[in-house]
Amino acid sequence: MATKDTNAAAPAEGTKIKWDDSLMKSAYANVCNVSSTREEVVLLFGVNQAWNRGQKEVTIHLTDRIVVSPYAAKRLSLLLQGVVTEYEKRFGTLSIEAMGAGEGKKS
Repeated sequence: MATKDTNAAAPAEGTKIKWDDSLMKSAYANVCNVSSTREEVVLLFGVNQAWNRGQKEVTIHLTDRIVVSPYAAKRLSLLLQGVVTEYEKRFGTLSIEAMGAGEGKKS
């Protein structure tokens, strides 16, 4: 006799999400690079510790790789856009052109 999974049939607004952060780690990154294939989007995060302008070569220390599906990437894009929009409402417009050296550069 088969049993019915009642959670699978629950409407989205009635689903309770429990966030388990017991294995979570934190990392800092001031550089992000993104590449993709048909099946996945790869985000590489790292730290640029070279703050001098005009260097011929800069080494970025990569620390984390996050691989997501294109669907998850699109959801992440929408979530990030919402966060940036809310930030700008509270604190003012972010000007990418006015960033300091090494801050948020995409390699």
